Amino acid sequence: MDVKKRIEALEQELREALEKVNNQTELQDVKSQFIGKKAEISTMMKHMKDLPNEEKPAFGQAVNKGKQKFHALVEEKREALKAEALKEKLEKEKIDVTLDAPDFSTGSTHIMNQIVEEIEDLFIGMGYAIKEGPEIETDEMNFEKLNLPKDHPARDMQDTFYITEDTLLRTHTSPVQVRTMLEYGGKKPVKIICPGKVYRRDDDDATHSHQFMQIEGLVVDEKTTMSDLKGTLLTLSRAMFGEDREIRLRPSYFPFTEPSVEVDVTCAACKGKGCNICKQTGYIEILGAGMVNNKVLASAGYDPEVYQGFAFGLGIERIAMLKYGIEDIRHFYTNDLRFNKQFK
Repeated sequence: MDVKKRIEALEQELREALEKVNNQTELQDVKSQFIGKKAEISTMMKHMKDLPNEEKPAFGQAVNKGKQKFHALVEEKREALKAEALKEKLEKEKIDVTLDAPDFSTGSTHIMNQIVEEIEDLFIGMGYAIKEGPEIETDEMNFEKLNLPKDHPARDMQDTFYITEDTLLRTHTSPVQVRTMLEYGGKKPVKIICPGKVYRRDDDDATHSHQFMQIEGLVVDEKTTMSDLKGTLLTLSRAMFGEDREIRLRPSYFPFTEPSVEVDVTCAACKGKGCNICKQTGYIEILGAGMVNNKVLASAGYDPEVYQGFAFGLGIERIAMLKYGIEDIRHFYTNDLRFNKQFK
């Protein structure tokens, strides 16, 4: 038997069979037929014993090369089938990136948090740090350290939720300022804002709530002045309400600042000319502020002969109501999606 010619004939048959193969199952059948244990090329080795010794090496080499060639042809077909299958899958699953994306309904940050983040970004850019503290406070931190000893008449200004005789829900975020000054040990400057929830016993209506949000600011340094306070509040007012706004400071009283002021901003409706909204004054009150009282500095460990500072506090709800023309504070807390979606 001319083994080389027979192997060449089998190779041609294999090529023709592979041409007709369309999937991996058919390929496996062809592989078993031409390379399996019972395939002709696999049984050729049985005839080697009948050959003269000098012909056996050439016969064995021819059979082994034939097997290798058959395996290579089968694997080549296997890879071709895989490539074709991948091409078909990609064709079926392709996405037209030019089509409009579906309109997914997404949530958004609550308007209160948006205002807080906007103010935080402004003051961080001015070199302030953000400080937070506990909402359940001690009477000492909430009142006494802020020049409001027991039986002080000014305590009536802040009707308080008491938990025990000495613990309460904080009525402002000023205790965070006290805690920060104590933390600094009266030895280094303070430049912070303190955002957070506060609580006061009040009847809820369109302009009052027993729970609301504040941001207070505190700067303590050796050369802090009233003009620094006014410049800071003017920057804040223009960032919140527009670059064309002006502010005015009116004398007021707070136990923790001296002198104290109420801060007004020009009315958005009349641009300071006077209208029904601003009661013909041209201005609307937005916050309270003043120079830190020397007693407060001393109680927190700062020498009033060396250090002086200013503080201010504003209600987030009031800022949002003025900024967006919202007439009822209760809208912020009823979780009405129709209201919330307006501020995406």
